[in-house]
Amino acid sequence: MTQTVELPLWLFLLIVVFAAVTFASHFLFPSVRWFFRRRLERAVKRLNERLQRPIQPFKLARRHDMIQRLIYDPQVGQAVRDFAREERVPEAVAFETARRYAREIVPSFSAVAYFSFAIRLARVLSNAFYNVRLSYMDESSLKDIDPDSTVVFVMNHRSNMDYVLVTYLAAQQSALSYAVGEWARVWPLSRLIRAMGAYFIRRKSGSDLYRQVLACYVRHATEAGVTQAMFPEGGLSLTGALGRPKLGLIKYIIDATSPKGRDVVFVPVALNYDRVLEDTILTKAALGNERRFRARIGVITWWILKQIGRRLTGRYQRFGVASVRYGKPISLQAFRSEHEDNLMTDLARALIGGIGAAIPLVPVPATCWLVREMGEIPEAEALTLIERLLRRNGNPEPMDRTAVEAGIQQLVDRRILVRSSGKISSSGQRVDLLEYYAASAPLDAEQVLAASAKEVSASAGS
Repeated sequence: MTQTVELPLWLFLLIVVFAAVTFASHFLFPSVRWFFRRRLERAVKRLNERLQRPIQPFKLARRHDMIQRLIYDPQVGQAVRDFAREERVPEAVAFETARRYAREIVPSFSAVAYFSFAIRLARVLSNAFYNVRLSYMDESSLKDIDPDSTVVFVMNHRSNMDYVLVTYLAAQQSALSYAVGEWARVWPLSRLIRAMGAYFIRRKSGSDLYRQVLACYVRHATEAGVTQAMFPEGGLSLTGALGRPKLGLIKYIIDATSPKGRDVVFVPVALNYDRVLEDTILTKAALGNERRFRARIGVITWWILKQIGRRLTGRYQRFGVASVRYGKPISLQAFRSEHEDNLMTDLARALIGGIGAAIPLVPVPATCWLVREMGEIPEAEALTLIERLLRRNGNPEPMDRTAVEAGIQQLVDRRILVRSSGKISSSGQRVDLLEYYAASAPLDAEQVLAASAKEVSASAGS
């Protein structure tokens, strides 16, 4: 036992390294993790005191533990057996497939990253790009939502900035858990979105095993009261108009609830922009039959560098107004009692209807709508009419003429409109963008004629 053993230097160093790793993994790392975990728990406790809806423990669970809960859930277990039988593969292979799906779905939420970095970056980006406006259709109803209920924000999907904008505006309420599709994996926004705790989903997966794993995650999150956000349209609007709802996630949420259990309250959130950053990409994609489109990293990087250069040289201008409006909440328990026969379809229609009723009007879509419907129009008349329409749309702070003039100037600079003899009209060069923005305006001919008639009578009276 006391004899000297000679070892090569490289083997001795290797043994020392293994010993150090073993010591650290068994003694040092657990203590360090416990120390930081305790600090995080205290920080989250202080944070929950100022949030309207506290962060649920489920959202703070370790990602590994959440994955284990999913793959060992009885619902997923049955799906694994069915998958193995149908595909004629061993159950171990089917189980590993379910584990891969769970890793793909389960988010990696960090309260520190969300509230110390992501929220600040979202605020900086939102205010750097847009003049942000927030309004409510029924603010008192939002404040009266049962604190024990699960809140799900349902939004129209116009741009990848939707994630950033709504996260920034909802920062005082809670941490949102987004359901996002493949298109949201665009660098660099995908990094920010992941830091916000989003879970990526496959919009058109033909695998029943994948759908069962996803349904299981949504069920656990809903039962735990996690505040969620989803886009019922299932993808970005290629036309600017509000699309038809997809039923997948809505079905999973309905299946996760019972008439006497925790209530789910859906809050419609409507967004509209003077300029959608991806408008050219979207309108081009609308011409094809394939929705799968990706912006190249080089193009995005060049665009960002160009905006930075404009800011450094004093030529940078924001892209106009970005407006967000909260609609009237819909309680699932109350809705279930009135629509038992066709609950899922009726709820989807009600959610899309709630979003449509809340869509705010902003200057660029209003201008494009007028030009599309009326053709050539005197600019002074257009300015006055748009101001009146903006006031009628329920904006809490009426936009001044400067915002409307900036919107028209932006359309002229982008060669969507042209000025001639004091009138504005379509340039004929970018008709697709004119149609895209006109479709996003919540206007109808009767509304415009009524506003125009009031303007004429007011002018005659003066």
